[in-house]
Amino acid sequence: MKQDFLPVLLGSDINAYGMARSFHEAYGYKSVAVGKGRLPVILNSHIVEVQKVEPRLEEDEIFVSTLTEFAKRYEGVRLLLVPCGDNYIKMLVRNQDALRGIYEFECIDEALLMRLSLKESFYEVCEEHGFSFPKTTTCSYENYKETVLPFDFPVIIKPSNSVAYWNCKFPHKKKVFVAQDKAEYDAILDAIYGSSYKDNLILQEFIPGDDSKMRVINCFSGKDKKVKLISLGNAVLEEHSPEGIGSYAAIINGYDPKLNEMMKNFLEGIGYVGFANFDMKFDERDGKNKLFEMNLRQGRSSYFVTAAGYNIAKWLADDVIYNKPMDLTIATNKVLYTIIPTKIIFDYCPDENVKAEAKQLIREHKVINSYYYKKDRSLKRWLMFIRNQYHYFEKYKRYFNNKGLHD
Repeated sequence: MKQDFLPVLLGSDINAYGMARSFHEAYGYKSVAVGKGRLPVILNSHIVEVQKVEPRLEEDEIFVSTLTEFAKRYEGVRLLLVPCGDNYIKMLVRNQDALRGIYEFECIDEALLMRLSLKESFYEVCEEHGFSFPKTTTCSYENYKETVLPFDFPVIIKPSNSVAYWNCKFPHKKKVFVAQDKAEYDAILDAIYGSSYKDNLILQEFIPGDDSKMRVINCFSGKDKKVKLISLGNAVLEEHSPEGIGSYAAIINGYDPKLNEMMKNFLEGIGYVGFANFDMKFDERDGKNKLFEMNLRQGRSSYFVTAAGYNIAKWLADDVIYNKPMDLTIATNKVLYTIIPTKIIFDYCPDENVKAEAKQLIREHKVINSYYYKKDRSLKRWLMFIRNQYHYFEKYKRYFNNKGLHD
């Protein structure tokens, strides 16, 4: 089959697989991937192949030379470049001038990237556009022992520089920590700053409520800087393993007109281009959604948008490849998106209303596991899928609600 273009994915995680699945569902196209390694979810796949591994891909010169050389394999083919991780979108923004004409893509400029990717400046932008967010302060490597918290415990502790944090190591490391008291808070900060991580840390008040109070929004803005797609998801359950805390394990699509309008005004107000992903939590104390962060890419769980009938690969290709004019689409269809066995949802989600909605969607056969795709089946992938699902039972049993400095 002759393809109009070839999707080139940067990364090999569940986000990359979700994008590959979206491209395959929309066009029947197989994607290729370039990344620092090969993660299990993408192995033995018929719809995506990691064709280049470069461990130093996060270095600017290596990033440009690797992608420039890789493109020579496909002379005369339109290559649609799709970053699937924070580090890759930052590399693309920084090096976009060197790659234009070789790959097809659209992205923001570096000044806006810096404003949005560092959480301190991001909250300033939020304030300018009327978003609520948790009470927040920061500390640095130089002053963390003297920092006075302007709110009570529990306290959320997370890195300001997620890429630098990803590359550091220390015992009991977690993606996000929650300190219940001062002693635990001190121990966590000592552990983080005892590693190679020396950037600022974000310190936030903990918004009460279980995982089902979390909200996720995926948006796509065209190269004309107008929002083309907004899709809200209500979390059912998050992952609870150390590396997965804060990532969504199960989502049911939602709808909130006021929030949609705020997102549209925000993205168009800052002149945004491309995918954007927002994490927030509904605060029952004042009835407001408190914004935690913005990812300058499609979210790790963004396949939930495609699963509901709004194929995100089509929005990207229609804008970048086909130059199609598009109006704004607000997602309203509902499915239960999951990467975990549904039994775990009913074992660990405490909200009876959410569980009832999940059961109804299952009865209506509106449930999709992102890992399992009928058109990408093989014995090896089936065995990988079974192992993956089984391990989730072990992970939830071991780590559920463990966000402290211990195993």
